[in-house]
Amino acid sequence: MKKNIIKFVAFLVTALPLGGVVGGLLTSCSDMLDTSSELVEFEQDNTLNHPTDSVYSVMGIINRMQIIADRTVLLGEARADLMSVTDAASTDLKRLAAFDFSVANKYNQVSDYYAVINNCNYFLAHVDTAMQRRGRHLFINEYAAVKGFRAWTYLELAKVYGEVPLVTEPLMTEREAAAVMEGPKTGIKDICEYFIKDLTPLAHIDMPVYGSVGDRPSAKFFIPTRALLGDLCLWAGHYDEAAKWYADYLNDKTDPVRITASNRVFWSNPSVYTTPNGSFSVSGEMERLGIIPMETRIFDGNISDLDNIMSSTRENNYYFQLQPSQGIRRLSASQVHCIEYKTAIATDTVYVPQTGMSDELLVGDLRLNSVYRLTSRGSQDPYSEYSSVSQNISKLTNGSITTYRSPMVYLRFAEALNRAGYPQSAMLILKYGLCNENAKAYVDSLEYEAAKQYIAFDETQFHRDETIGIHSRGSGDSQCNAYYVLPQPQTQLATRQDTVAYQIPLVEDMIVTEMALEGAFEGYRFYDLMRVALRRGDPAYLADPVSRRDGEVDDSMRSLLMNTANWYLPLP
Repeated sequence: MKKNIIKFVAFLVTALPLGGVVGGLLTSCSDMLDTSSELVEFEQDNTLNHPTDSVYSVMGIINRMQIIADRTVLLGEARADLMSVTDAASTDLKRLAAFDFSVANKYNQVSDYYAVINNCNYFLAHVDTAMQRRGRHLFINEYAAVKGFRAWTYLELAKVYGEVPLVTEPLMTEREAAAVMEGPKTGIKDICEYFIKDLTPLAHIDMPVYGSVGDRPSAKFFIPTRALLGDLCLWAGHYDEAAKWYADYLNDKTDPVRITASNRVFWSNPSVYTTPNGSFSVSGEMERLGIIPMETRIFDGNISDLDNIMSSTRENNYYFQLQPSQGIRRLSASQVHCIEYKTAIATDTVYVPQTGMSDELLVGDLRLNSVYRLTSRGSQDPYSEYSSVSQNISKLTNGSITTYRSPMVYLRFAEALNRAGYPQSAMLILKYGLCNENAKAYVDSLEYEAAKQYIAFDETQFHRDETIGIHSRGSGDSQCNAYYVLPQPQTQLATRQDTVAYQIPLVEDMIVTEMALEGAFEGYRFYDLMRVALRRGDPAYLADPVSRRDGEVDDSMRSLLMNTANWYLPLP
């Protein structure tokens, strides 16, 4: 495996059996499952029964995933409320952000998703799962990995298109593809139900071990199955089951996933607010649990264009196409930043001023300030081809696109716990940090007994002095913040369950806000709003923030988005 990690399998998708299916079958932009030829023959017993076949086939699927990688981010951000298009944006990107699909759009290429899916289907249909060596099933790890790729791609597909054909067998001819196009469509809930059953028997199968590929650990190239099962259950409305899968993954005995205090940006001196302390980075190996590796040179294959879209580069003459919206600026500034200030005499709690700062991004949560920079490039000649300002969003990396990041998994875990009826446990993740010491201290005995199967994390792996609430990654010492607390009704309600029912939607609002502060610009936002809006039967939950992303309410956009059918891209 050479440094250009996917180039060596480029031939696979056009010549070898697995890629040949996709190369000839699913490449058209005009039809969902168009085929260019029926002149390719395949042996009926063409089984993948050699380790080399398996490795090349899996890497060939990753090659197909590279093509949809950028889109998973752009479709989740350009249509949401945290980013706005600039005058320099392409026509396709502007139409995407405006939900205008009256004409063809390069971001609406459903065939690219089915290219991944059909590669997966072909592999699963032909891999020799019975083959054993020294009592071990030789291809079980690749089999589990490919099933994960397929389920993840279908979840992405359903989030984008709403209802899609559910195809689980390889399509070998144009006639088969046409029949699928004309056949029934499956909605997101039923797709989730199907893949929950499909993946559950493989939940604890390890991913393949290919070592370092292109100076990157190949273990990150795969979808973490239990985290994906949590997502599928969350979208399907199985909240207890979702919490179980997230807890099982995060609290793994041999490979636990932690949220540590080392990756945060904060104020340390309650009298000087010039330069924050610490740093907030999303690119660390502990944070990124899964990635789609991209090439670094166009010569080597598929590269990411996100940097050229969201940041200033020499290649785009410093003209960026997307920028942080008024929506994320407003949300970030509205947070109350808290400092636990210790002296030799006492410990005090100080709240950072929300006015009088030298930079508006120093108000409230500091994560936006940490990842975003807009600087002047000096006065430009009126006829210059270069922009006079330069934007940098440090969350971007052309080397890979993140599929799973630890804080976002924790936040979805919090969402599942809250909806399962455990709002105190959800607040534990937001405010204090999840460990058994904190769970016993901040969750009352009734909820702790009911939820301890999820929140009683291994005390040898998770310690109070090593973990923080996710809100503390940008808003200071949230464990001391009297303004960031579990919501309580103004008057005592009749029963405990009434109080829990009152708290659940309010805690959910806090979780969705935290998802925006933590995951801005990474491609999650539109779907987080969508998931909650669908759950509540309230399209305004999505329509309101998106229509206000540029400041004032765009009445025509709000009206458009109050119809949930307009949340999805049209199938060709």
